[in-house]
Formats: sequence, C-alpha cells, structure tokens
Amino acid sequence: MIAFSIPKLEDGIVNEDAVRSTQKWISVSDGAGGGGVFADQWSKYLVEHLPDEPITDYQSFDKWIDGIWEPFYNECEEVAKAEGGMLLNKFYDEGSFATIVAVWEDGHWMSYGDSVAFCYDRTSGKLQHSFGRIVEFNNPPYLVNCKDSTNEKGFKCGKFDFHKNSVVFVASDALAHYILMMYEVTHEEQYKDELQEAIDAQTKDSNFIRTALGIKKVDFEKDIIDKLMNCRNVGNFKKHLQRLRKNGLIGHDDYSIAIL
Repeated sequence: MIAFSIPKLEDGIVNEDAVRSTQKWISVSDGAGGGGVFADQWSKYLVEHLPDEPITDYQSFDKWIDGIWEPFYNECEEVAKAEGGMLLNKFYDEGSFATIVAVWEDGHWMSYGDSVAFCYDRTSGKLQHSFGRIVEFNNPPYLVNCKDSTNEKGFKCGKFDFHKNSVVFVASDALAHYILMMYEVTHEEQYKDELQEAIDAQTKDSNFIRTALGIKKVDFEKDIIDKLMNCRNVGNFKKHLQRLRKNGLIGHDDYSIAIL
C-alpha cells in the first residue's frame, strides 16, 4: 500500500492535503485553505473517519458526514474561542472546507470535489476515472464543510471494472489534472475536442496542455503510470513532482496519491 502527500514545493508551507491507504480503501482529501479555517485538520479528519463499507449513494454520503462532523466542530470551536477575534468569526461564518475521494477494495468509488479516483488497465491501456471533462478543473470545486449541508450535485459515485492487471489509485487535483491530461494527450485523436476546449479556456492549465502536446513519443503506461507507481518513498515522490514542475507540466499545489 502506497500513500504519499507533500506540500507545495517551497519552504514553510502547511500541507492541507491528507491521504490514507488501508486494507479496505484508499482516500485523499484536499483541504481548501482559500476559505474558512482548520482546512488541514478537516481533511485529515475526513480520511481518518471513512467507513470500511463503500459509500454508494448520496444519502449514505450525507448520513456519513452528518454522523462525524460534530466532534470536529466542537473541538475546533474551543480552539477558535481561545484565539478569539478574526479566527473565531471566520470559523463561525465559514467553517472548514475540503474535498474527498475514496475507492474501496471491491472497486466502488465516491468523490465530492475535484480530487479524482483512477483505474488503469494495463491489459487494454484504458483509464477509467471519476472526473468529467478536463476543462472542469477550472471550475470551483464542491467542498465538504464541517458546519453546512452538502449538495447532491457535488457527489459522484460508481464502480471500477478492474482485475489483477489494473492499477487503482486516487490523487488530489493538481496531480489528477496531470495524469488525465497526459492520458488524453497520448490519445490525442480521441480527445482532441476536449483538449482544445481546455486550451481555449486560456487558464494556467491551458499552458500545461500546450506543453504536454509538444512532447514527442510519450508512453502513458511507462512514462506516467509506472513512474508514479515506482515512487517507493516520499523523497522519490517529491523529486518526481519537482521534475514535472520544472518541465511545466503540473500546477503549484499540494500533491497527494494513494494506491490500492
């Protein structure tokens, strides 16, 4: 079981991602520090409280969140009260935000937000995933809040068709965008409209796609999947991400992956 998470590639940065791999499931949660407070603690709390049984519909997801949020809220409220002032007001007004994605051992997956579940079939070369079109990474993600209700529109679930030659994993958004982008670039004829749509959006992700399209002779399994799977420790994982950043293929973010 492999689970790595590193903060943004600069000094003194708090990692707001959380990642966990167990015998039953893998999960990534991306704490959203752009709003609210305690994002890093909320993401860690979510991955530590996943049930061993798959969440297979929105009602079960909503029930799970409803059953776990209160102890986290109460503990953070005490911390915020001790601090007082802006922190307390921000916590009451906004709460804490994070995405969540998980895959269970039977292939069931669920997601809320833009962290992504993947299943790569080494036999067919096909990549299944929990996301939509690649341009949708530009949209603000749905986020689980420690004090507010979730939105059914943000919830996705399904089941991967997998076998012994499959690789099942989850990743936070920047790394997920890189993986999905490289798959589509290596199958350019099939995804040319989707790639062009993302390029036309004229965002930072558009630049990554242009750079990827300029690379000659990319083998998705060997150059993308195997290089990630062969990161056997966090140091190797960090070096790999540093190379991707240097080559203009991935955004500036926390990076997390868990492999089943």
